[in-house]
Amino acid sequence: MLNDTTTPLALLRTRRSGRPRDMIAPGPSDRQLTAMLEIAARTPDHGKLAPWRFAVVPGTARAGLSAVITAAYRAERPQAAATEIAALEAFATQAPALVVVLSQPKPESHIPLWEQELSAGAACMNLLHAAHAMGFVAGWVTGWPTYSDAVRDAFAPAPARIAGFVFIGSTGAPLEERPRPAIEAVVSTWGT
Repeated sequence: MLNDTTTPLALLRTRRSGRPRDMIAPGPSDRQLTAMLEIAARTPDHGKLAPWRFAVVPGTARAGLSAVITAAYRAERPQAAATEIAALEAFATQAPALVVVLSQPKPESHIPLWEQELSAGAACMNLLHAAHAMGFVAGWVTGWPTYSDAVRDAFAPAPARIAGFVFIGSTGAPLEERPRPAIEAVVSTWGT
């Protein structure tokens, strides 16, 4: 069974992150993206809090998001080089589809904040798996915009945080496999 390439396990073994700048059309249809988000929402969630939100940024809104990101960067770093600004202007316009995943914890809950944040990360991972299972490539990206309060505020107020920008599209060439750690380097047996 471990060598089978047609099972759900094969999908898990072959999922790769794609570079948003390398993604091409077609991206998912609205129906496909909704299905991906439904799958992403089926994540471990202690207390049934749904401490995450998905903000779909359609193509028609990408220039507006680029403007938010670059204005926030210029406000924080007025001496920014033109190359930095150009990279940030291009950031939101990469790939055919973009979902901003927000960690939106419920501080009043007895569920520890850490568990709520982990649930948001699991939602990101489920979204990546759903995109792969539907034949697309996806990339979960953080970087400066993820940690900017001004960019976050464009989506939700604190205590929300941006868990990441998930770009989804197609790839014209096979993705390169990256080195993975040897399993014995990351797994130990406790108590022996």
